Amino acid sequence: MRRAAVAVAAGAMAVSLAACGSAKESGDNADSTGSAKKGDDIKVGLLLPENATARYEKFDRVLIEKKVKELTGGKGEVVYANAKQDASTQNQQVDTMVTNKVDVLIVDAVDSKAIAGSVKKAKDAGIPVVAYDRLAEGPIDAYTSFDNVTVGKTQGEALLKALGDKAKDGQIVMMNGSSTDPNAAQFKQGAHEVLDGKVKVGREYDTKEWKPENANANMEGAISALGKDKIVGVYSANDGMAGGIITALKAAGLEDIPVTGQDAELSGVQRIVTGEQYMSVYKPYPQEADVAAEMAVALAQGKSLDSIAKDKVDSPTTKAIPSVLVPVVSLTKDNINDTVIKDGIYTVNEICAGKYKAACDKIGLK
Repeated sequence: MRRAAVAVAAGAMAVSLAACGSAKESGDNADSTGSAKKGDDIKVGLLLPENATARYEKFDRVLIEKKVKELTGGKGEVVYANAKQDASTQNQQVDTMVTNKVDVLIVDAVDSKAIAGSVKKAKDAGIPVVAYDRLAEGPIDAYTSFDNVTVGKTQGEALLKALGDKAKDGQIVMMNGSSTDPNAAQFKQGAHEVLDGKVKVGREYDTKEWKPENANANMEGAISALGKDKIVGVYSANDGMAGGIITALKAAGLEDIPVTGQDAELSGVQRIVTGEQYMSVYKPYPQEADVAAEMAVALAQGKSLDSIAKDKVDSPTTKAIPSVLVPVVSLTKDNINDTVIKDGIYTVNEICAGKYKAACDKIGLK
């Protein structure tokens, strides 16, 4: 995966970031009250939420570290911590980074509400905070993520396409993400905007901590409650949960049930190749990571974000946060070559290893 991550980072340099310039360019538009606090010798605190989802350690961390180095001529340092899905641990990690006097924080919150007090501590200490991937509460200075409502809509539209006429008579199960994750609520919102009135939702769950084993247990409960012959599809908010759901479906003897996903994890892509999972949402991590790094470096150096963030979003606690929302792609077996392979996320050999080779050959993935 080191090779793949490097390829991603290299590919990211060629991506034209919508509404984004470099951190150095943003300095040309520094506001009249701002002056660079530091040069390139900065310390960036990076806090990611968990390591069960493959993307955080394999892509987000690697890409942000690389971009910070690039933007600072190799002088910038990234101090990293992973909360392993524990909000209290993440709050302690923020406190430690404040004590160690990092120049800026990039925070992907485990719990968007629980992190608010720690964000305020950082701000009170003069440390700006970039909310990454999830819109944390508190006095956030900048935010980058994907358009999460659009993610849900993309999943819902794909599921309806897969269902076809079955949507009229059957029922689906909705497996949403954790109730502590603001993104999960937006995915759910987008999915409902597409699905409501077009297919009956037989059972719906907010899955604790996004854990595949919890999704598996919920799916077993839905099968028991609705009956095997009533379920025609499953909305799964991400690939990890899709794996648990598909295990439950197989155990019940259910096949050819379209299941959605998100994150384009390797296991999810492989299930798409075999037909066990219908789709995933591919989110171009290189673009998101680059934006976060550019925001962080600019803020640490006391520069304006005007040339980086053209949009504004509101959180429950903070209005008009400078933001960049990155577009997403519906990933199916028909466009694997044009997405995750083209962007260097995975190689054909990685996807088609071992037992997946025959399925890859069948769909022409070589």
